[in-house]
This record gives sequence, C-alpha cells and structure tokens, in this order.
Amino acid sequence: MKILVLNCGSSSLKYQLINMETEEVLASGKYERIGEDEAFITHKVNGQKIEIKHPAKTHEEAVDFTLKQLINPEYKVIDSLDEISAIGHRLVHGGEKINKSVIITDEVVEVLKECIDLAPLHNPAGIIGIEACKKVMPGKPMVGVFDTAFHQTMPKDKFIYPIPYEYYKKYGVRKYGFHGTSHMFVSQRLAEIENKSLEGTKIVTCHLGQGSSICAIKDGKSIDTSMGLTPLGGLPMVTRSGDLDPSVVTYIMKKENLTPTQMEDLLNKKSGLSGMSGLVPDFREIEIASNEGQPDARIAVEDFNYTIASYVAKYAVAMNGVDYIIFTGGIGENQINIRKGICKKLEFMGVKLDLDSNNMRGEEKVISTPDSKIKVYVIPTNEELMIAKETLRLVK
Repeated sequence: MKILVLNCGSSSLKYQLINMETEEVLASGKYERIGEDEAFITHKVNGQKIEIKHPAKTHEEAVDFTLKQLINPEYKVIDSLDEISAIGHRLVHGGEKINKSVIITDEVVEVLKECIDLAPLHNPAGIIGIEACKKVMPGKPMVGVFDTAFHQTMPKDKFIYPIPYEYYKKYGVRKYGFHGTSHMFVSQRLAEIENKSLEGTKIVTCHLGQGSSICAIKDGKSIDTSMGLTPLGGLPMVTRSGDLDPSVVTYIMKKENLTPTQMEDLLNKKSGLSGMSGLVPDFREIEIASNEGQPDARIAVEDFNYTIASYVAKYAVAMNGVDYIIFTGGIGENQINIRKGICKKLEFMGVKLDLDSNNMRGEEKVISTPDSKIKVYVIPTNEELMIAKETLRLVK
C-alpha cells in the first residue's frame, strides 16, 4: 500500500510518497511560492533532485502538478495514481473536539474552521490542502493527523491556565501542545530500540527546531508539554518569544501603540533568539556568533539551553523521575554544542554525556555514558512516516 503524506503551508506544499510495506520513501519534495509566478517544485526521486519552475496560482494546481511528477515517464515512481491508496494530512489544531487521528469528513473540516483563531497560520492552509485533494483526487480516502492530538492525554490540572475558568468554558482557552506527531514517533522508536514496552517508562522528548517544544511522556502518554494555547508558548525559539510575563505584552502594546495583530506578529516573527541577538532568524548563524563571543548571541543561546534544562527538571517532578531524554528536530539532531550545553546543566540529575558519542549529526545514537543515571538519545524524527502509519491504520 502506498500513502501520500501532505503538509500544506500558506504558500507551500511538502509531500512524501511512502511504500508502507517497506516504509521506503519513493518520492518527496516541496512546492514553494504557491500563488506567485515564480512558484517552483523541488522533486526528489531515485537519488535525484529535480527543480522545476511551474506557476501554481492555487494549492489545487500545486497538488495537480505534484501528482503529475509521480507518474512522469522521465522519473516515474508509479504507473498510475490509482496506486495511491490514501492521503495523510499533517494538521495542527483540532481543539478539544479531536483527540486522535481521524478520517477526514465534512465535520472534521468544520472543526478545523472553528479552530482557525487558535492556529491562524496553519489551519487555513490545512483546509486548503484538503479541498485541493478532494478536487484532484475525488473519492480518495484522507486522514488527518493532528499535532495537538497526542497531548489530549494531559490531566486537567496540567492544561488549565490560572485565569478565570469562564474563558476555558467560553473559548476553550487552555494548553493544547504541539509537535505531538514528532513526540509520539520518537518515543515509540525508543521502545523499538530498547525492545521494551512504553508502560512504566518516563521520557522527556526535546523537539528542537525552528519551533521547539518539550514533552513529558509517562507510560507512552503525554502528561505535560511546553507549548500552550498556540505554538508561541514555552521555550524561546528562533523567532518566537516563548513564555514571558504577560505584562510585557500589554506594556509594549501601550508604549508602541500596537494592535493585537501587530503584537502577535512581533512575538511570533521578530522575537526569540533572533530578536534577542539582533541576528538573522537562522539558529546556525546565531550559534556561530555565540561561539565567536558575540555577547547578545551568547545570552540568547544560554537562555535557550537554560530553559530547556529547566523544563526537563520540571518534568522530572511531573513524572517523579526521568529514565530517558531524547533530542530530535533540526537543532536537537544536529547541534552538538547545544546538546552538550543542555546536558551540562542536568549533571545534578545524574546525566553524563559521552563527548565522543555526542560528536555527530543526524544519527540515531545513545550519547550518554554507560553509568549515566538518565539514558540520553538522539533519535531523528520522522513525522511523515508517523502520519503514514496513522493513515494506514485508519483506512485499513
């Protein structure tokens, strides 16, 4: 069975075609600048990377052109689109109404629309992707895999905010959490590596990338996570502020005469490590500047490491201990010094880093010493495969 996995952005479309019998990625790529004349697709197949400039005014046109590449005789992956059994969509916010992966129906799309205020950047793009697939591949079963679903096992005392309860009842204001597909994948992969059940385990997963979040996973279930009502909460990220005194928001709005929309833009796109350092929103550049002694960059990286270590310690309290720490995501998998800096701050908990083992990028590996009280892993995430697995499970 072959599953097509789609991740729609406001002007982009990422995709993978996966053979579920072997879990092999048959083709993958990304359509960028959708809606512009300069739109182009980068298509990867058979070890080749093919870039094709092709204007796509809508996501429907982008999906249609993408599918044509899968059956293109030049680098054909499949003989017919009939070979695609189902489509799995990466979706972000399902609120409280959707607490697991679901077959996409009109009712599911309505929930996505209801949650647009909670994920204004992501949910509209997800809806567009679903509608495009309906037109291009009518009747093909589709599954929605939600970032928030994995965290629906959080107990109420972990997701209710200390504000008047009426706002939870009226508007659903609570912690939802994100990156659930990634946290679920790496925790399940750990169980496979260790050849044991997740029952009885206490894991802290650190998904560190352009967006970053930490998750406490006990017995295979999320019991707490750093992101909140939206993906803005928790850790300081490359451009997102993460947690801060709420009065900072109102104070700046008053001083700068900003609208709520302008303030949201500032917190989401101009803050975080980039805002602190005054550098471009590229974590690699910020870390290089930090290593070269640029004071603001050094403070930004130190704050990043400190906050992550603090969350790990916090989740040790939540789970009454930690057995495993997992680093994943673009930063977690590749930034050697970041892992080292975080683990250094956790030595009081018995974490001992093996410097030689840690000296690698993107490998699945134990990076702690044999006598470390907490076993530390790097496990590359594979959200697309997790989405494909969930899609296969539901359409079967």
